[in-house]
Amino acid sequence: MVDDSLSVDELVKTVCTRIGVSNYEEYSMIYEEEEEEDRKKMMEKDKEHKIRDAKRMEQLRKKWHTDDELHWLNHDKSLREQGIDETVVLTLRKKYFFSDQNVDRNDPVQLNLLYVQARDAILQGSHPVTLEESNQFAALQAQIHFGNYDPGKSKTTYTDIKDFLPKEYQRKGVEKRILQDYSKLTGLTELNAKFRYIQLSRSLKTYGVSFFLVKEKMKGKNKLVPRLLGVTRESVMRVDEKTKEVLKTWPLTTVRRWAASPNSFTLDFGDYSESYYSVQTTEGETISQLIAGYIDIILKKKKATDRQLPEMDTEASMFEDSVSPGRSTTLQYMEGSGAHGQQ
Repeated sequence: MVDDSLSVDELVKTVCTRIGVSNYEEYSMIYEEEEEEDRKKMMEKDKEHKIRDAKRMEQLRKKWHTDDELHWLNHDKSLREQGIDETVVLTLRKKYFFSDQNVDRNDPVQLNLLYVQARDAILQGSHPVTLEESNQFAALQAQIHFGNYDPGKSKTTYTDIKDFLPKEYQRKGVEKRILQDYSKLTGLTELNAKFRYIQLSRSLKTYGVSFFLVKEKMKGKNKLVPRLLGVTRESVMRVDEKTKEVLKTWPLTTVRRWAASPNSFTLDFGDYSESYYSVQTTEGETISQLIAGYIDIILKKKKATDRQLPEMDTEASMFEDSVSPGRSTTLQYMEGSGAHGQQ
């Protein structure tokens, strides 16, 4: 039973504690909406923006499954306050990829949570992969799902193995290559296969990045074009909306202020950049909360490290470099304006 009077922050902490996840501040919950209802909301937002190519934006959202599609719960409010009742399906999900590298086979609960999230992202296309990489992921998923490869089993057992690939690679004849890679994994336990899957996922350039589909002004022209805005534990990125190639990276420590409005999001990098970076989006507050959340985690980790280690060691130095005095030691919020800043 869940106490729906608790704030989501308290609820996430309770759930994580019960299943043995200590870094609960990196997790949150999402709720599901009917696909048609969700699509209508997105189209309505595009109309509000007077976006002429709403259909193109919808196609890009479907292609990349950006964070625009995720319905995160507000941590400061209770389920009741957000209209969530017992009929709504909630999913515990990693939101902040901060201490992800510390998760290994000694933490099977978090390893499984990461595996499921990474697997779904790869199959949906959120993480672009090559054909070779997709075969490796599919073979590992087969090892996890079926156990050791058994050539004596009927072919029908592995008929649907192509479903372990992203849709663009689900073509005739792919099963043979997957089965070849799968047969080489004999003896690998389910836990080790999940760990290897996560290791391979971490090597992807898009792993740990939260993407938002936005529109930015073309340089020298009065025209808005689609773009992906990425946020990680270390940086904010401009990303090509067709290939997910990184076009520009700003370290998180260079962000001085940011402001969200119902229709836009703006970043100020102070002396680091000669101009603001502003985009058109209805997800400004969500992006703002994500950046603030990462900075909050960094500051909490630094504070905890300083208390435990009076004499600065390597790990403490890392936090000091990430959030140095005069850069991001204070997080401020100005009511009503949606503006945030670091001093």
